Amino acid sequence: MTESDPTDEISDIEDRIEALAEIAERCRKYILASKIAIGGGAALLLITILGLFGFGQTAALGSIALVLGGIVSLGSNISTLQQTEDAIGAAEARRSALIGSIDLRVVADAPLKLV
Repeated sequence: MTESDPTDEISDIEDRIEALAEIAERCRKYILASKIAIGGGAALLLITILGLFGFGQTAALGSIALVLGGIVSLGSNISTLQQTEDAIGAAEARRSALIGSIDLRVVADAPLKLV
């Protein structure tokens, strides 16, 4: 194989795509956790405001912090997920271009060996 052989670069790109896919999956998990935190914090705040279980001001402040933290985490992970998906798309396009540039030979043109 020569130094300009694209198969090594294709392999590196595939490794990068796998790493980016793991990052994207982790972002999706954090997004789900953020949505749960926002919903749980909002529910706790509503319960505290209505005074259903006698929670105090500390629970109200904690629920507000939970909602705000969930919003910040959600926004951060959504933007990271979008950037990661863009990087995956660019890497896949580069991989396709490299695969398209390889001079492939048809197997039927190869001589048959009967040994």
